[in-house]
Amino acid sequence: MFEMLAPQSSETVEVTDTTFDGVQVRVFEPKKRLDGELKRSIIYIHGGGWALGSAKMRSYDHLCRKMAKDVNAVLVSIEYRLVPEVRFPEQINDAYSATKYFLQPEILSQYSVDPNRIAVSGDSAGGNLAAAVSQQLVMDRSITTRLKLQALIYPVLQALDFNTPSYQQNMAAPILYKQVMALFWLEYLNGDLSFVHAMLVNNHTASDLSQLTSIRARLNWTTLLPQSFKKNYKPVVQIMGSPQVIKELPALLDPRAAPLIADKEILQLLPRAYILTCEHDILRDDGIMYAKRLEDAGIEVTLDHYEDGFHGAMIFALPPTNFDVGNRIMNNYINWLDKNL
Repeated sequence: MFEMLAPQSSETVEVTDTTFDGVQVRVFEPKKRLDGELKRSIIYIHGGGWALGSAKMRSYDHLCRKMAKDVNAVLVSIEYRLVPEVRFPEQINDAYSATKYFLQPEILSQYSVDPNRIAVSGDSAGGNLAAAVSQQLVMDRSITTRLKLQALIYPVLQALDFNTPSYQQNMAAPILYKQVMALFWLEYLNGDLSFVHAMLVNNHTASDLSQLTSIRARLNWTTLLPQSFKKNYKPVVQIMGSPQVIKELPALLDPRAAPLIADKEILQLLPRAYILTCEHDILRDDGIMYAKRLEDAGIEVTLDHYEDGFHGAMIFALPPTNFDVGNRIMNNYINWLDKNL
């Protein structure tokens, strides 16, 4: 599944590797033409904790090829740089630079793309980057082309509460463990790995840290989650904390790293959203809380939840695993894009 594939075209999709503003991308162009009509387009950002994965991986190549064919859309898969080569904010800078380059009218024209029918999407850490790209675009007045949709697949959206109900429920559920997610964050933000324990028990967001007061409501799961997801779990709020974590890692409070905590004024400007979550996933509540914040900001949101889903299920939708839930997730996600883009 992690085999790296060269760009190989087929009877239905032309595949090429190129660069957009110095960032590597793999472009999937459907060969089906509709009487000169402009095509739709999807910008895709792969997952992997900002440290793993590739647009060239067999699983992502398969996904993007299928999306291009089924939606008849030009698919741009971004090959952003990874930890340890680069750290935050370079991953988001790569994703944003490639996206901004593609959205130029002359580039869209080159690929015969309709500027009014473009989506950005990604899974896991790629969902994080896709959400951040969406937020950055609405603040960039130099860009005249606006996204129609954002589609986030089990996205990671915050690192301030590692004890949401889904973190508590699924802390040891494969394939993404609670401690591994904390380590991914520390590697991404270039933090001291000794901070991991403080983060796991929420010492980095204790109630004595006054600089967090203004954003606590933006990730307060007791008000943002429906009761069916809160279940019987209790908030983990420390009285006395570890102020050095936030002091040394101010990016924890940066919406480019944690899109869930963005200002409502930014959320109000975002495109319509599709957010996919899985029950057996520590990141489940990140996506559900973001859906609620977007809805509260007046954005139309489709929340697609899978009771039998687990983190990363979509990349296991091909042999040798070929999980049924992965195939359902992939097909329903692609069908939504086809109907709404």
